[in-house]
Amino acid sequence: MRRAIVGRDEVFDRAWHLLSRPGAVLLEGPAGIGKTELWRALVARATQAGWLVLSCAPTEVEAELPYAALADLLGPLGDRVAALPGPQRAAAQVVLLSGDAHEPVDVRVVGAATRSLLEVATAAKTHPGVLVAVDDAPWLDRPSERALRYALRRLTGLATLVSRRHGRGAPQAVPLGLDEVRDGGPAARIEIPPLDVGALHHVLRDHLGVTLTRPMLVRVAREAGGNPLLAIEVVRAVQRLPRQPAPGDDLPVAASMHHLLADVVAGLPPPSREAVRLAALLSVPTLADLRAAGVATAALDAPEEAGLVVVTPTAMRFTHPVHAAAVRAGIPPGVRRRLHRRLADLLTDPDERARHLALCATDPDPVVADTLAAAAERWHGRGAPDLAADLHDRAAELTPPDDRVRLGQRRLAAARCRFDSGDFPAARRAADAVALEFDGDIRAESLLLRAAVAWSGGEANRVAVDNGTRALAAARPDSALAGRIHAHLAVFEDRTESARAHAEAAAALLDGRDDDHDLLAAALVLLFFQEVRLGRAPRTDLLDRALALEGDEPSWLASTVPAIWWKSIDDAERARRRLHRMLGRAEARGDEPLQHELLSHLGEAELLAGRWDEAERHIAAARDLGDQLGTGLVGETWLAALLDAHRGRLTEASVVAEAGLRTADELDDDWCRRIHQQLAGFVALSAGRMAEAAAAYTSLAATIDANGLVEPLAMRFEPDWIEACVGAGDLDRAAAVLERLTARHRRLPRPWTTLGTARARALLDSAAGRDPEAALRELAAARDAVAPQVLPLDRARCLLVAGVVHRRSRRKLPARQALEAAVAEFGAIGAEAFADRARAELARVGGRAPTPRHLTATEERVARLAARGRTNRAIADELFVSPKTVEANLARIYRKLGISTRAELGAAMTRADTQA
Repeated sequence: MRRAIVGRDEVFDRAWHLLSRPGAVLLEGPAGIGKTELWRALVARATQAGWLVLSCAPTEVEAELPYAALADLLGPLGDRVAALPGPQRAAAQVVLLSGDAHEPVDVRVVGAATRSLLEVATAAKTHPGVLVAVDDAPWLDRPSERALRYALRRLTGLATLVSRRHGRGAPQAVPLGLDEVRDGGPAARIEIPPLDVGALHHVLRDHLGVTLTRPMLVRVAREAGGNPLLAIEVVRAVQRLPRQPAPGDDLPVAASMHHLLADVVAGLPPPSREAVRLAALLSVPTLADLRAAGVATAALDAPEEAGLVVVTPTAMRFTHPVHAAAVRAGIPPGVRRRLHRRLADLLTDPDERARHLALCATDPDPVVADTLAAAAERWHGRGAPDLAADLHDRAAELTPPDDRVRLGQRRLAAARCRFDSGDFPAARRAADAVALEFDGDIRAESLLLRAAVAWSGGEANRVAVDNGTRALAAARPDSALAGRIHAHLAVFEDRTESARAHAEAAAALLDGRDDDHDLLAAALVLLFFQEVRLGRAPRTDLLDRALALEGDEPSWLASTVPAIWWKSIDDAERARRRLHRMLGRAEARGDEPLQHELLSHLGEAELLAGRWDEAERHIAAARDLGDQLGTGLVGETWLAALLDAHRGRLTEASVVAEAGLRTADELDDDWCRRIHQQLAGFVALSAGRMAEAAAAYTSLAATIDANGLVEPLAMRFEPDWIEACVGAGDLDRAAAVLERLTARHRRLPRPWTTLGTARARALLDSAAGRDPEAALRELAAARDAVAPQVLPLDRARCLLVAGVVHRRSRRKLPARQALEAAVAEFGAIGAEAFADRARAELARVGGRAPTPRHLTATEERVARLAARGRTNRAIADELFVSPKTVEANLARIYRKLGISTRAELGAAMTRADTQA
């Protein structure tokens, strides 16, 4: 083994050590430097050590064949495919050519299947190690590269060995994302150094059987730059000279390897030259295919003697990939097209034949265009949309220009493939170009695609709506296409009444069409949803019909809406079941954007249900995935901050609220504005800053009302708004908000409106000086009507309000009982801010003065300095903290002591000192 890597012992040992951690290693160097030999030696070492080795060595020609490399790499895992989930199993069978695709394979499912197979192989522990090895990574076909990149980014515990050549010019991207931080850090990059004179002596003797004089060896080493392959070719060129060069003569060295090999190819007999050219153009050159192309076996003798190829009884291969590349580079364009045509006429594999047809045609040819379009559909169906896009574009180029229908369809198909591959910029450009050039249905389809690209690619919402509206204008008003466009606009449109009208039109146009069940189901769900948001009575029959129509795979347009609805009516278990079921399917398909959305919804559902550890887990997973997907993390960060606020981490939540409101203003994004206005209000309320909370909720209501949202299902803020208004002394505003909340409850009674209305009425009656007895009975009845596992925070807050109202009415025993129960329930779910408030209220029961006994050491230091009249800035300077930290500490102190001013704080601290 070491003879094969003569002169590379140190590099070999370093690479093997890194792989054994396990880790990732990238071998780099110019063509011919010996990367492949070192790669093969490391693979052989891993095999001898009993490792499971999964390898591929793609060639330049195979770069255009979908999953050629991945099929080689996953081949040893073929017996584990049957255990994969259904979608992944079908995708893996397509990749390994062990089954046919009965429906199109989503490119993401192939990545998920690759990850699952590698995960199973790593977890099995049947081998000392698992090595994924890729030689000449730049020649990976794009579908294989994408699947491997997806899998390797998410796996731990396996070794990765990749080689790539580099040359002069701009730096190249590191293949397979190996420069990204992962388990064990990014890949170790090993530059293969030139061989010294002694090592080259052994290489030349082993490969050519020659021993050069020391002076000649030094000259060869210098001219070849220590590159072993170039040194071999230089010596071969010297051997072909009529006489050996004298010490003062130039050696036959060209400017590059390609130039040097071009001389070798040019010196071959014409039949041999054509033979190696045909072989270089085939993805897998077999003797049978070469014979069918008219190549005599004897024609391979000369290139084999020249060291270009190795011939076996059934096939031939080039000695080094550089040899094949040099041969291809030296074929004149006209000759190359003629050879591609010859191969296209004799090959039986439809995809290989299509590849050669694409490379030989120069003028419009409807037959060739049809063949390429059919191959593009196959490749798209096999989960290779990027390669399919290239073929569709080539088919369009070869379509007669007067065949406008097929030309437009092929251009549009190419744009769709770009979209499906995730290349949104290319899809955007292609869709815009088609819309500009064509009219009618093709224009409408391209504009609808452009709207979908805008929606999926993070463009401003109005771009999606504008393009969807233009698509609708181009489509026939009574067509199924118009129905599809209406369905999409029902999602894209942020104005509630417009969204409802689009959903209604979509349902009417798609009803009764057998091939549009999924879209009809989505339209019905959206119609139901938008009607509710407009304040209309819920037509649950629409939802029931939609759920019956959608089957196992709901349309992405409305797949999460039923769960959003169930969350909004506090049916957490039903929402949870749907979200988990969809999450399992999304994971099986490798649909990470949908996984991200579902995890976010699950986080919110568990937050509302009081299962905050579960919520934290889902939110963390959503943030991690959002970071990988580049979502901007707005929603995930807001949700994490809302959980922080519920747990009493108000400083952190406040920072997020302020940043989110700035982002909303910068983007003019009402959704972003709504969620952060709600967060800002809740943080201020939890901190006891009632006037600030009331102002935040007032702004939130204005934002909601401006969008025509009568029933903002996800926004349950009125009870907190009322509490803030009462705390700020604005009883008139509190009464008006209570009327608003009561109207929402009458329209759609839900557990949260039941609890919130009762809680708000008790607070308002008590603050207004009215007898709270009836309100307290209503509050107790509301709490009894809601099961303990439903809205545990809201139920505990009812106890807190009951305790406060009883205390104000000087009913000490019921006040103490309610507040002690509130402290226990808040503590059970981790609601520290509310627990502090309940303890402070409890301390005030029976006229006992609040004391600082519950303060932490830091809080007590802040309290004493503040009681002496120090400003927040002065306290911050003295304690070496920020003013924000001082403010947060004061908020906690006020809650614990049941006070709201510095004057009260001074009195509390004085009493504490006196009692001490």
